[in-house]
Amino acid sequence: MSRICAYLDAQSYASELIVVLDGGAPGAESAIARVVGGHTPVTVLDNVENRGKGYSVRRGIAASRGTYALFADADLSLPIEDAGRFLAELERGADLAIGSRAVAGASEHGEQQRLRQTMSRVFNGLVRAVAVPGMRDTQCGFKAFRGDLARALFAVQRIDGFGFDVEILRIAQRRGHRIVEVPVACEYHATSSVRQFRHAMTMLIDLVRILWHDGRGHYAVR
Repeated sequence: MSRICAYLDAQSYASELIVVLDGGAPGAESAIARVVGGHTPVTVLDNVENRGKGYSVRRGIAASRGTYALFADADLSLPIEDAGRFLAELERGADLAIGSRAVAGASEHGEQQRLRQTMSRVFNGLVRAVAVPGMRDTQCGFKAFRGDLARALFAVQRIDGFGFDVEILRIAQRRGHRIVEVPVACEYHATSSVRQFRHAMTMLIDLVRILWHDGRGHYAVR
Protein backbone atom coordinates (compact mmCIF):
# COMPACT_ATOMS: atom_id res chain seq x y z
CA MET A 1 0.00 0.00 0.00
CA SER A 2 2.89 2.37 0.76
CA ARG A 3 4.36 1.74 -2.69
CA ILE A 4 1.03 2.35 -4.45
CA CYS A 5 0.34 5.54 -2.50
CA ALA A 6 3.86 6.83 -3.15
CA TYR A 7 3.35 6.27 -6.89
CA LEU A 8 -0.06 7.96 -6.94
CA ASP A 9 1.13 10.90 -4.84
CA ALA A 10 3.87 11.55 -7.41
CA GLN A 11 1.40 11.89 -10.31
CA SER A 12 -0.06 15.15 -11.56
CA TYR A 13 -3.65 13.87 -11.57
CA ALA A 14 -6.01 13.34 -8.63
CA SER A 15 -6.51 9.73 -7.60
CA GLU A 16 -8.12 7.43 -5.07
CA LEU A 17 -7.08 4.00 -3.79
CA ILE A 18 -9.76 1.46 -2.91
CA VAL A 19 -8.58 -1.60 -1.00
CA VAL A 20 -10.96 -4.57 -0.80
CA LEU A 21 -10.20 -7.11 1.92
CA ASP A 22 -11.68 -10.46 0.96
CA GLY A 23 -11.96 -11.95 4.41
CA GLY A 24 -8.61 -10.58 5.54
CA ALA A 25 -6.94 -11.31 8.86
CA PRO A 26 -8.21 -9.39 11.90
CA GLY A 27 -6.48 -6.04 12.16
CA ALA A 28 -5.71 -5.77 8.44
CA GLU A 29 -7.74 -2.58 8.04
CA SER A 30 -5.94 -0.80 10.89
CA ALA A 31 -2.57 -2.06 9.60
CA ILE A 32 -3.29 -0.48 6.21
CA ALA A 33 -4.33 2.77 7.89
CA ARG A 34 -0.95 2.89 9.68
CA VAL A 35 1.17 2.52 6.54
CA VAL A 36 -0.66 4.64 3.98
CA GLY A 37 0.25 8.30 3.96
CA GLY A 38 0.60 11.25 1.64
CA HIS A 39 -2.34 12.82 -0.09
CA THR A 40 -4.02 9.86 -1.84
CA PRO A 41 -7.52 9.23 -0.42
CA VAL A 42 -7.70 5.58 0.69
CA THR A 43 -10.95 3.64 1.21
CA VAL A 44 -10.86 0.18 2.79
CA LEU A 45 -13.81 -2.15 2.15
CA ASP A 46 -13.93 -5.37 4.18
CA ASN A 47 -15.97 -8.31 2.91
CA VAL A 48 -15.72 -9.80 6.44
CA GLU A 49 -15.72 -13.29 4.91
CA ASN A 50 -14.17 -14.64 1.73
CA ARG A 51 -16.46 -13.82 -1.20
CA GLY A 52 -14.14 -14.31 -4.18
CA LYS A 53 -11.98 -12.16 -6.43
CA GLY A 54 -14.80 -11.31 -8.84
CA TYR A 55 -17.03 -10.13 -6.01
CA SER A 56 -14.21 -8.07 -4.51
CA VAL A 57 -13.23 -6.32 -7.74
CA ARG A 58 -16.90 -5.66 -8.53
CA ARG A 59 -17.35 -4.06 -5.11
CA GLY A 60 -14.26 -1.91 -5.55
CA ILE A 61 -15.23 -0.73 -9.03
CA ALA A 62 -18.75 0.13 -7.85
CA ALA A 63 -17.23 2.37 -5.17
CA SER A 64 -14.92 4.15 -7.63
CA ARG A 65 -15.53 7.67 -8.92
CA GLY A 66 -12.67 8.33 -11.33
CA THR A 67 -12.51 9.12 -15.02
CA TYR A 68 -10.46 5.94 -15.28
CA ALA A 69 -10.52 2.80 -13.12
CA LEU A 70 -7.70 0.30 -12.78
CA PHE A 71 -7.53 -2.85 -10.69
CA ALA A 72 -4.36 -4.69 -9.74
CA ASP A 73 -3.45 -7.70 -7.63
CA ALA A 74 -2.31 -6.68 -4.15
CA ASP A 75 1.00 -8.58 -4.35
CA LEU A 76 2.13 -6.20 -7.14
CA SER A 77 3.33 -9.06 -9.33
CA LEU A 78 2.51 -6.47 -11.99
CA PRO A 79 4.24 -3.24 -10.91
CA ILE A 80 1.98 -0.27 -10.21
CA GLU A 81 4.58 1.90 -11.94
CA ASP A 82 3.30 0.53 -15.28
CA ALA A 83 -0.10 2.18 -14.76
CA GLY A 84 0.88 5.14 -16.91
CA ARG A 85 1.18 2.98 -20.02
CA PHE A 86 -2.36 1.69 -19.49
CA LEU A 87 -3.78 5.16 -18.95
CA ALA A 88 -2.01 6.33 -22.12
CA GLU A 89 -3.86 3.67 -24.13
CA LEU A 90 -7.18 4.86 -22.70
CA GLU A 91 -6.32 8.45 -23.55
CA ARG A 92 -5.56 7.32 -27.12
CA GLY A 93 -9.10 5.98 -27.44
CA ALA A 94 -9.12 2.44 -26.02
CA ASP A 95 -12.09 1.48 -23.85
CA LEU A 96 -10.14 -1.19 -21.97
CA ALA A 97 -6.38 -1.66 -21.60
CA ILE A 98 -5.55 -5.11 -20.24
CA GLY A 99 -2.21 -6.53 -19.16
CA SER A 100 -0.89 -9.40 -21.25
CA ARG A 101 1.96 -11.84 -20.71
CA ALA A 102 1.53 -13.24 -24.21
CA VAL A 103 2.21 -10.28 -26.52
CA ALA A 104 5.49 -8.88 -27.86
CA GLY A 105 7.41 -6.95 -25.24
CA ALA A 106 6.05 -8.89 -22.24
CA SER A 107 8.36 -10.66 -19.80
CA GLU A 108 7.99 -13.11 -16.92
CA HIS A 109 10.33 -13.50 -13.97
CA GLY A 110 10.40 -15.74 -10.94
CA GLU A 111 9.32 -19.35 -10.66
CA GLN A 112 5.79 -20.13 -11.73
CA GLN A 113 4.65 -23.63 -10.87
CA ARG A 114 4.70 -25.76 -14.00
CA LEU A 115 1.24 -27.26 -13.46
CA ARG A 116 -0.29 -23.82 -12.92
CA GLN A 117 1.40 -22.51 -16.06
CA THR A 118 0.13 -25.46 -18.12
CA MET A 119 -3.42 -25.11 -16.82
CA SER A 120 -3.34 -21.37 -17.49
CA ARG A 121 -2.35 -21.94 -21.11
CA VAL A 122 -5.00 -24.62 -21.61
CA PHE A 123 -7.67 -22.40 -20.08
CA ASN A 124 -6.62 -19.41 -22.20
CA GLY A 125 -6.84 -21.53 -25.34
CA LEU A 126 -10.31 -22.70 -24.38
CA VAL A 127 -11.41 -19.14 -23.60
CA ARG A 128 -10.20 -17.89 -26.98
CA ALA A 129 -12.04 -20.70 -28.71
CA VAL A 130 -15.45 -20.32 -27.07
CA ALA A 131 -15.73 -17.03 -25.18
CA VAL A 132 -13.31 -14.19 -26.02
CA PRO A 133 -11.74 -14.68 -29.46
CA GLY A 134 -8.57 -12.74 -30.19
CA MET A 135 -7.54 -12.08 -26.58
CA ARG A 136 -4.19 -13.74 -25.85
CA ASP A 137 -4.22 -13.35 -22.06
CA THR A 138 -7.48 -12.90 -20.19
CA GLN A 139 -6.29 -13.67 -16.64
CA CYS A 140 -3.58 -11.08 -16.08
CA GLY A 141 -4.46 -9.19 -12.90
CA PHE A 142 -3.92 -5.67 -14.22
CA LYS A 143 -6.74 -4.06 -16.20
CA ALA A 144 -7.73 -0.43 -16.81
CA PHE A 145 -11.05 0.95 -18.05
CA ARG A 146 -12.82 4.16 -18.77
CA GLY A 147 -14.43 4.76 -15.40
CA ASP A 148 -18.02 5.02 -16.59
CA LEU A 149 -17.59 1.90 -18.71
CA ALA A 150 -16.04 -0.07 -15.84
CA ARG A 151 -18.98 0.73 -13.59
CA ALA A 152 -21.47 -0.20 -16.34
CA LEU A 153 -19.73 -3.51 -17.11
CA PHE A 154 -19.39 -4.58 -13.50
CA ALA A 155 -23.02 -3.65 -12.83
CA VAL A 156 -24.07 -6.64 -14.96
CA GLN A 157 -21.13 -8.93 -14.15
CA ARG A 158 -22.14 -11.97 -12.06
CA ILE A 159 -19.18 -14.31 -11.51
CA ASP A 160 -17.73 -14.04 -7.98
CA GLY A 161 -14.61 -16.17 -8.59
CA PHE A 162 -11.54 -16.08 -10.81
CA GLY A 163 -13.58 -16.41 -14.02
CA PHE A 164 -14.79 -12.81 -13.74
CA ASP A 165 -11.99 -11.57 -16.06
CA VAL A 166 -13.35 -13.67 -18.91
CA GLU A 167 -16.87 -12.51 -18.13
CA ILE A 168 -15.96 -8.81 -18.25
CA LEU A 169 -14.04 -9.22 -21.51
CA ARG A 170 -16.89 -11.24 -23.02
CA ILE A 171 -19.40 -8.52 -22.17
CA ALA A 172 -17.12 -5.74 -23.44
CA GLN A 173 -16.28 -7.56 -26.66
CA ARG A 174 -19.92 -8.39 -27.40
CA ARG A 175 -20.81 -4.71 -26.96
CA GLY A 176 -18.13 -3.66 -29.42
CA HIS A 177 -15.78 -1.91 -27.01
CA ARG A 178 -12.16 -1.48 -28.07
CA ILE A 179 -9.79 -3.65 -26.02
CA VAL A 180 -6.00 -3.19 -26.18
CA GLU A 181 -3.53 -5.71 -24.76
CA VAL A 182 -0.53 -4.08 -23.07
CA PRO A 183 2.70 -6.05 -22.51
CA VAL A 184 3.64 -6.42 -18.84
CA ALA A 185 6.66 -7.46 -16.80
CA CYS A 186 5.30 -10.13 -14.47
CA GLU A 187 7.18 -11.11 -11.30
CA TYR A 188 5.90 -14.41 -9.86
CA HIS A 189 5.95 -14.81 -6.10
CA ALA A 190 6.26 -18.00 -4.10
CA THR A 191 2.92 -17.47 -2.35
CA SER A 192 -0.41 -17.55 -4.13
CA SER A 193 -4.09 -17.76 -3.25
CA VAL A 194 -4.64 -20.07 -6.24
CA ARG A 195 -5.34 -23.73 -5.38
CA GLN A 196 -4.58 -25.36 -8.69
CA PHE A 197 -7.02 -28.23 -9.18
CA ARG A 198 -9.94 -26.73 -7.27
CA HIS A 199 -9.68 -23.36 -8.98
CA ALA A 200 -9.13 -24.94 -12.39
CA MET A 201 -12.41 -26.81 -12.08
CA THR A 202 -14.16 -23.71 -10.73
CA MET A 203 -12.97 -21.64 -13.68
CA LEU A 204 -14.24 -24.22 -16.14
CA ILE A 205 -17.63 -24.12 -14.42
CA ASP A 206 -17.49 -20.31 -14.51
CA LEU A 207 -16.87 -20.45 -18.26
CA VAL A 208 -20.03 -22.52 -18.73
CA ARG A 209 -21.94 -20.08 -16.53
CA ILE A 210 -20.74 -17.12 -18.58
CA LEU A 211 -21.95 -18.68 -21.82
CA TRP A 212 -25.27 -19.55 -20.13
CA HIS A 213 -25.78 -16.02 -18.78
CA ASP A 214 -24.91 -14.53 -22.16
CA GLY A 215 -27.33 -16.87 -23.93
CA ARG A 216 -30.09 -15.85 -21.53
CA GLY A 217 -29.48 -12.14 -22.13
CA HIS A 218 -28.38 -11.44 -18.57
CA TYR A 219 -25.62 -9.09 -19.74
CA ALA A 220 -28.00 -6.62 -21.40
CA VAL A 221 -27.34 -2.94 -20.74
CA ARG A 222 -29.10 -1.67 -17.63
